[in-house]
Amino acid sequence: MIEKLGNFIGRSRYVVLVAIIAVMLVSMSLFLLGTIGAVKLVAQSWISFFYEGEAGSTDQIVNSLSIIGVMLRAVVFYLIGVGLFSLFISPLNLSAALGIETLGDLETKVISVVIVILAISFLQHFVQWKNPADTAYFGITLAFVVTSLVIFQWNSHRSKEFSQKNSPNETKTAQKEMFEEKIEQRKVINDSE
Repeated sequence: MIEKLGNFIGRSRYVVLVAIIAVMLVSMSLFLLGTIGAVKLVAQSWISFFYEGEAGSTDQIVNSLSIIGVMLRAVVFYLIGVGLFSLFISPLNLSAALGIETLGDLETKVISVVIVILAISFLQHFVQWKNPADTAYFGITLAFVVTSLVIFQWNSHRSKEFSQKNSPNETKTAQKEMFEEKIEQRKVINDSE
């Protein structure tokens, strides 16, 4: 009975496919929206340049940064989709090439992109420079958020190093058993054996 329940729970990981499909749809949608926005911006920039002699206006720069932000959000969702698929359904060379082999790796990659998105958001506020005090408050708030995220990443990295040092092959063995040998339950072995 316990073994059947363990197998059922192990196979319940496939429910993650629902989230993966949803996240990939969001990613593809954002990539498409970003592409359409980029095409419109390029067309408007050239029209503005030829008819008004204006190039690189503040609005164009802010709109460019906005498109970059959309594309980076698409990348975040893409990384999450690829990472979840590789972690729960079937390992992919793509996720290994991106350095996403554990949930901690996925968190680290997502946080890295989020930090870049926050930096771009600050740059948008800075370029507009409508209210210097608000921009300063925004920058200070972002500094606290980014500092917290960097500390979290540093802690995650230390934890991963510790785990790899103390049990270097445990994750690889579990992945091999689950994905290749279709073994859902893990056998516990004493260190003294």
